[in-house]
Amino acid sequence: MIKFQYVSKIYSHKTAALDNVSFEVKEKEFVSIVGKSGSGKTTLFKLILAEERPSNGRIFFDSQEVQKIKTKELPFLRRKIGAVFQDYKLIHSKTAYENIAYAMEVIGASDKEVKKDVAEVLEIVGLTGKANNFPIELSGGEKQRVAIARALIHRPEVILADEPTGNLDPYNALEIIRLLLKINKSGTTVFLATHNKTIINSLEKRVITLQDGKLIRDEEKGRFIL
Repeated sequence: MIKFQYVSKIYSHKTAALDNVSFEVKEKEFVSIVGKSGSGKTTLFKLILAEERPSNGRIFFDSQEVQKIKTKELPFLRRKIGAVFQDYKLIHSKTAYENIAYAMEVIGASDKEVKKDVAEVLEIVGLTGKANNFPIELSGGEKQRVAIARALIHRPEVILADEPTGNLDPYNALEIIRLLLKINKSGTTVFLATHNKTIINSLEKRVITLQDGKLIRDEEKGRFIL
């Protein structure tokens, strides 16, 4: 599904954010990306989303070479990928329902489609009763659930979760991980980037470890080792 072949990303100050990284992730896998701050995790996600272009190497998504996709066609790639961030990135002036609906409205979905699909994803994340609440009225865990619902609204093939538990207490962090596992079991490929050693070690899933931009470890049932 997603393949990196000898990928490097070098910025203008000659720092290698990624250095000759190769791996392949199959459909429906759950993969954790670990590493210290500055190890290249966020750059890796930006390359998958085609927000950045590799300096060297090739990236494939569903056998399509990402860097060869025309600019006008990139939105179609990105609809196959749902992104979740540590700081939620919700619109504070919109309710939970409206935050999710907005992602459909910008691509011209009908009111009927929006109503149906938003209701479905709110149920998946367990927030049906919070649809009309504004972000300020939601807990950190609930905000992250809204963000996940928004990421799911286009029925993506892949979820990129970049430190989704970073601002949460242990209970809510665990609930978010359980939700990501539930989404993965439904057939969606999940990439989880996290510093949380306890979460990584409890998952018993594949772990890719980055250090100074290099892939130093790729284990089928990995642990957090830095």
